[in-house]
Amino acid sequence: MLLLAERANTLQEYVQERGLERKLKVWKSVEDVPFPRLSEENLHDLTLGVYQLKLASSYIQEHLTGAYDIHVHVDDTSLLTVRLQSRHTSSRRYLIWIRSSDTAVEAWYCQCRAGARVVGMCAHVSAIVWYLAFARHQESTRYGVRDWGSHLEDAATFQIDSSSDSD
Repeated sequence: MLLLAERANTLQEYVQERGLERKLKVWKSVEDVPFPRLSEENLHDLTLGVYQLKLASSYIQEHLTGAYDIHVHVDDTSLLTVRLQSRHTSSRRYLIWIRSSDTAVEAWYCQCRAGARVVGMCAHVSAIVWYLAFARHQESTRYGVRDWGSHLEDAATFQIDSSSDSD
């Protein structure tokens, strides 16, 4: 970690040198995003903990309805970008870039305040990596907050047994 903390974010430098945040024609939308499958242990190693991974499912739930687009670079399919809405500020959208190989996530960069770090990931990158590398391959993954209302009964339709001796 100490060695990584001293390194610059090479993907950030690559994106900024080539002006990829402004170039729209170098990206294409894809249905089946090429991305490595990772275990939960691999994800913990990348994020350096569980906090971002706990946020990932609720973050993805907000965006599965079409509020995000995943695009792959036309010339380099190992590079993808995602535009993601901030969960704190509705008017703020972040661009995220992720470079991966067939077996690993190699680099990431997000335009948020914490997104350029190379030790661990911000919540935006973690959510995208979690979904693409793990959650979309699971048979029954629940996203977001559970609907606890389905476990409640409507008091208006609830009948009380008046023959009971207890109050």
